[in-house]
Amino acid sequence: MYRFNRRKIVLLIADFGMIGVCGVLAQFCVALLQINLHATDRNIALVSFVTAVLCVMALWITGAYAKLWRHAAKADYNRCFYGVAIGTVLAAIFMTAFGRKMQIGFWLVYFLGSCIATTLFRLLFRRAFLHEETEEDGDYTRVMIVGAGQAAKILLSDIERAQSDKSHPAYHFKAVCIVDDDYSIGGTFIQGVRVMGTTTEIKEICERERIDMIIFAIPSCEEANRVRILNICNETALPLKVLPFISQLVLGDEPEQQNLLSQVKDISMEALLGREPISFDKDDISQLIRGKVCMVTGGGGSIGSELVRQIASYAPAQVIIVDIYENNAYEIQQELVMQYGDKLNLVTLIASVRDYPRMSEIFRTYRPDLVFHAAAHKHVPLMEHSPMEAIKNNIIGTFNVATLADFYHTEKFVMISTDKAVNPTNVMGASKRCCEMIAQYMAQCKTNTEFITTRFGNVLGSHGSVIPLFKKQIESGQPVTVTHPDIIRYFMTIPEAVSLVLQAGAMAHGGEIFVLDMGEPVKITQLAENLIRMYGKVPYKEVPILFTGLRPGEKLFEELLMDEEGLEQTANKKIFIGNQIEIEPISFMQKLHDLRDAAETNDAEETIALLEELVPTFAHEPMELHDEPVKVDVHDPVLV
Repeated sequence: MYRFNRRKIVLLIADFGMIGVCGVLAQFCVALLQINLHATDRNIALVSFVTAVLCVMALWITGAYAKLWRHAAKADYNRCFYGVAIGTVLAAIFMTAFGRKMQIGFWLVYFLGSCIATTLFRLLFRRAFLHEETEEDGDYTRVMIVGAGQAAKILLSDIERAQSDKSHPAYHFKAVCIVDDDYSIGGTFIQGVRVMGTTTEIKEICERERIDMIIFAIPSCEEANRVRILNICNETALPLKVLPFISQLVLGDEPEQQNLLSQVKDISMEALLGREPISFDKDDISQLIRGKVCMVTGGGGSIGSELVRQIASYAPAQVIIVDIYENNAYEIQQELVMQYGDKLNLVTLIASVRDYPRMSEIFRTYRPDLVFHAAAHKHVPLMEHSPMEAIKNNIIGTFNVATLADFYHTEKFVMISTDKAVNPTNVMGASKRCCEMIAQYMAQCKTNTEFITTRFGNVLGSHGSVIPLFKKQIESGQPVTVTHPDIIRYFMTIPEAVSLVLQAGAMAHGGEIFVLDMGEPVKITQLAENLIRMYGKVPYKEVPILFTGLRPGEKLFEELLMDEEGLEQTANKKIFIGNQIEIEPISFMQKLHDLRDAAETNDAEETIALLEELVPTFAHEPMELHDEPVKVDVHDPVLV
């Protein structure tokens, strides 16, 4: 597409004038060499005029006037050579055909002079243009667009429309260049903006072209390639905005209705996961929730509160929030009251899953149809120092809620587990593995309640996630702390985690462990570096990254499925089921009883030893307890 502006018109007129003058100069040069031209001055004027016209036309056809000469490269100057060569040859043929034959020496001198003139003028023109542009672009945000597909074309149109409206947020955006990995379009132009190179050249091009902002405009980009390109963009330390995945785009019926610029947003941690958000069957979830009494333990936590939000959107008969921490419970309660008012039957209860009588009273009063068990201690280092609390809250609390769900004929009991339960090396992971075993034990008992486990990795933005910690460290000017340079983790978003829980509840028949395919694991160091760059800072220079060493019980990588469980795909390609493991009921219950007694006496060493016995895959890494727990007799009169 040719888009003439005043600079290109000036360039065309200059070419015409210079090529015409070169004809006269060629005549003079040939005369100095005493070559007989057999031509009059009038002939020279005509020859120069015709040659200038034909050369300008050839330059136009070869694309010399469709280029932004501030970005001129070798290939662009070659086009000038080709245009002048074609024009000169055509002029020679044309003039010979009409009896104005000139010697070959004249045409050679004419051609060389015209090439030198047009090329030299462009070099001077480019230098002058850049100087002018520097002053002119002072108030503009110079933008690089990554991707040269349909999305980029729509974005360019949006930016052009925005420049005509001073009230538009993108009024100061100026598209400077495009990068794309399709080598065949390198050097071409899209709506007047040049494709300058590939994604591997992003950093170099940003420095050369003084880019102020990058827009990632490949909504259909594959997972691995998306992460690769975004990481390259983050190395520039420039503001980075992205178009959402193609499944999340809102498009109009016609190209002119497709306003993509309004959908461009800041890069998020979710985008760096490198995959589309997992989609779930909302009809199945709706059938599960609609008209049911739903209880969420730990309903004030990051996962529990999102569970409550999503459950509330499916028209339940009643939602019961159970949490020991009143502040979190109050916050989610007020959020739902503001959103739904009297339309949602909401009950918020302060209670601990450890307290069997209190939980029994809640079950007896509300008779929940569905129980989502999210209450748990999740911090690995804290549970290493207080293993008894992990047993009391995670294991005994789960057993309390599970047995009450069975006793009061709850339809489904869905327990939220973690990848740290697979071959655990820490107390928290082992306690969650024991919780999975409780759910599987209850499923073996052939009760009327279906017991299901959902297992996933780290949840971005949840309490205990590394992201909030990294943000606080960056914002307070402190170094970012990472335990090990090679540590990797699987990540998912809070909505994905909760949707998995609800989908599992809809699909389950009892005893399954549902596992989410979360794509490739993410290196925590890279996550920290990208987050620092999102703040516009340079990792290791402006914000140091300190490696503190693995914490007690921490592994370099987490697994999502135990070897003995196997793997079975479901109708949703992103959800898999681990087969149920048979649990010997009498031995399991006896060991569980002994573990509870050890935890209640606050005997840390005995608690860990019994936990290792109960969970065969638990390989605890010994550590020193900095805060030695005090052993207390449960019959101590002080506690009565």
